[in-house]
Amino acid sequence: MRIRATVAALSGTLALSALAVPAAQAADAPADIKITKASVNGGKDVVIGTTARKEFKLSITATDPAGVRGISGFLWFGPDFNTSTEVIKPIVFDPKCVEVNATTTTCTDTVIAYPQDLRNAHATKWNVFATAVNNNGDKHREEYLKADARIQRAARLTTNASPEPIKKGKTLTVTGALTRANWDTLKYAGYTKQSVQLQYKKKGASSYTTLKTVKSDTKGNLKTTVKASADGYFRYVFAGTSTTPAVTSTSDFVDVR
Repeated sequence: MRIRATVAALSGTLALSALAVPAAQAADAPADIKITKASVNGGKDVVIGTTARKEFKLSITATDPAGVRGISGFLWFGPDFNTSTEVIKPIVFDPKCVEVNATTTTCTDTVIAYPQDLRNAHATKWNVFATAVNNNGDKHREEYLKADARIQRAARLTTNASPEPIKKGKTLTVTGALTRANWDTLKYAGYTKQSVQLQYKKKGASSYTTLKTVKSDTKGNLKTTVKASADGYFRYVFAGTSTTPAVTSTSDFVDVR
């Protein structure tokens, strides 16, 4: 998405009409209007894969002694708003507003991100642009509000223990793969040199125990060995990074005879 196209599309929207106001005029807005908070996805990181669009909420809070008529905004990426070309915005600007009290209002809109518009460098916290209008028609905008959640690249993790069945005391090989969304290619690729825990739960037990930590190789593959002791479940667990969420594989049951 390109920000010029976005701003043009918003020019007829009453709640965002301040977007069409020159920067100097916007700066002259009464200081009483304050945009106090922006929350992305309720403060939870937004995880995006390689094909499906992702919808999530953008909530913005503003306050003014005269009361707040409306607030709208979108997310943008880059060091400078005036040169940024990457945005995440609603298809239709239709925020739902709730009065916190006589002077403060929070408005929430659904924004939509498309993997096709993202690059791997976008896996971080974005900025929020917001416009607020008070009940007197005065407008105020903020360009550099900090989001409280990150945009992250979705991850996948697998586990396979073999051979099955196996005799007690014999060596069991546990393989797997840690991959994550590559927005540059729109495919999943190995997440290399990452620490992943191998966990085991004996049949009938209620919780898993960590057996060891394994590093993913240059293709994201995992491989280690353990001694078979009793029937049970094996799984790999990845704690996540700033760009990639935590993920746990489906467990693999091993019959020990």
